[in-house]
Amino acid sequence: MAAPPPDPPSADDAPDVSAEVRELIDRLAALPRAPGSPGEAKAAELFAAALREAGARAEVQPATYLPGYAAPIGALCGLATLTGLATVLRGGRRGRGRRRRGTPTTGTAVRQPGAAALATLIALAIADDVSNALRLVRRLAGPRPTQNVVAEIGDPAAPRTLVILGHHDAAPTGLIFSDDLQMWAGRRCPGLIERMDTGLPLWWAVILGPLLLGLGAWRGQRSLQLAGTLWSAIDSAAFLDIAASPTVPGANDNLSALGAELGVARRLADSPIPGLRVLLVSCGAEEVIQGGINTFVRRHLAELDPHSTWVLNLDTVGSPELVMLEGEGALLMEDYHHRPFRELIARVSDGAGAPLRRGLRARNSTDAVIPSRAGFPTATLTSVNRAKALTHYHKLSDVPENLHWRTIAHTILVCELVARELATNPWLS
Repeated sequence: MAAPPPDPPSADDAPDVSAEVRELIDRLAALPRAPGSPGEAKAAELFAAALREAGARAEVQPATYLPGYAAPIGALCGLATLTGLATVLRGGRRGRGRRRRGTPTTGTAVRQPGAAALATLIALAIADDVSNALRLVRRLAGPRPTQNVVAEIGDPAAPRTLVILGHHDAAPTGLIFSDDLQMWAGRRCPGLIERMDTGLPLWWAVILGPLLLGLGAWRGQRSLQLAGTLWSAIDSAAFLDIAASPTVPGANDNLSALGAELGVARRLADSPIPGLRVLLVSCGAEEVIQGGINTFVRRHLAELDPHSTWVLNLDTVGSPELVMLEGEGALLMEDYHHRPFRELIARVSDGAGAPLRRGLRARNSTDAVIPSRAGFPTATLTSVNRAKALTHYHKLSDVPENLHWRTIAHTILVCELVARELATNPWLS
């Protein structure tokens, strides 16, 4: 009689975060890793070397991205501001002209359809950019080089594939990323925070300025023109501040994910999974609102069968509480493709006693949206604090000393359990 299979690991014996994982995060956090920078490229080489040492077949592959996001969106908001100023001044001159001719001006609307059309186009261009659509404005600058790390562990001819995603670039900081208001709301209104499982649509606020301006120009309403102009000026200043701000160490966002991938590589090398190929991937230029992931999907994922391939994205898993997102959307919410995959993750996590919060949907954009739109079963693991905020998000305080290592350990455990379940569960065929 065959020996019974060993009991699956549980949170009681969750893998400790090894010294190799901690050392990798420390080394990479010391590198300035802006998208497309030499530091980002160096981080990719170091991560690939760590994966090879752990037993994976890893290489650094060239990729491209469209530069952004702060500069092009800030420029669009600046164009809206200039359009608004011209609209207000033009309307004022026309009003004075009518008064000199003795024409009454009370209640008279000076409609400017040209300005209205331009403001509407600006709003559409911002929406196109942040929603990962055509990105027509960015294309004017042309693609730039970045790199992806693609590592493989397990049988290359296995019938099933699990892709575990992360990214190795780091974000800029900026005044807009202060979480003081959210933390204050968490202390003063805990019930309200608890009921809000979907993030506020902050990108709509960026589009609001050009929309107000366009409506005001179409109707000839000076108050809307002024409001849209002022709003766009504030947005432009915020994006210019981001573009000029230094790059954060990015220990939580997203070296925590790379540490988890390295931990998974070591565990799968020590205890291989027959019938499953695992791709450990880190994409470059994620912080420009998706960059290298597009190259990875075209070069690798498009060749795989969506019925036997699953994508598990890890993004910012070093906060106190591990979370599985249901979906994301900068403008319109998109639940990730194939809910049964998320149910599988929840089930194996619950069986292991590893806490995993559900029900949250993000207004931040992650690499997961690209494979999900391509029809692959997709899920994202992230983490939050009690105010449902990503700790030290886009702040210079995002250093290894502030990581919650237990959450990273649980991420490693969940990834391993999901991999073993995908390899053995017959209903997934």
